[in-house]
Amino acid sequence: MNILILVKHAFVSNVRPSIAADGKGFQAKEIAREMNDWDRYAVEESVKIKEQKGGEVVAISVGTDCDHTLRTALAMGADRAIKIPFDSMDPWEISEGISEGIKGETFDLILAGFQSQDLNNALVGPILAGMLDLPYATAVRSVKFEDEGINIKRELEGGFEEEDTIQMPCLLTIQTGINTPRYASFKGIKKAKSKELKEASFIPESSTFDIKKIYFPEIKKGKMLEGSPEEVSIKLIEVLKEREVL
Repeated sequence: MNILILVKHAFVSNVRPSIAADGKGFQAKEIAREMNDWDRYAVEESVKIKEQKGGEVVAISVGTDCDHTLRTALAMGADRAIKIPFDSMDPWEISEGISEGIKGETFDLILAGFQSQDLNNALVGPILAGMLDLPYATAVRSVKFEDEGINIKRELEGGFEEEDTIQMPCLLTIQTGINTPRYASFKGIKKAKSKELKEASFIPESSTFDIKKIYFPEIKKGKMLEGSPEEVSIKLIEVLKEREVL
């Protein structure tokens, strides 16, 4: 079972990023980064499958500074890694880079995190599946191999769940809660240093969108209504009418 696992070197979620001087990006070097949280579950799932069925897990990441995340994936159990060294926030461009970077690779399954913790687009997996002409499923919470294919359960809105069977090769985006990601042990970290991490060249030709401006929305302070219940009710109705809610 040969598995490709997509991992992102994402901005740490609890740190407010600094916007670049041109207002169209972030001061990336000033922000701590780590493996995207959703991708940790995808890496764990890929390693668990390899432990059951044998084969190889290849970690792939896009970015000029994603070595730490790739080494983390290797320490968790991936066998080798591919770095596609260019920076972009365009999911189409990123997917195109991955599709070029994995040419020559043989695989039965591609796993990715459901979304990224910094941009939350949830687009790279589906776009890549379309480029590679693969069946795919998103927000997967359970993976079970059967004779007729992979039985999956995926999360829907409103607390619902969908069960289906998908044929390989395919692409699955993994939702949190599917497993408990392992920590990279000292032995795993040490071993990761000797595992292969190669670069695959790719030069984007065009982007599918143009960023006009990145900014933080204005934070409006709440208004406290004081008085008796009757007075507060009257004031609340007036506020709702002012804001055209009523």
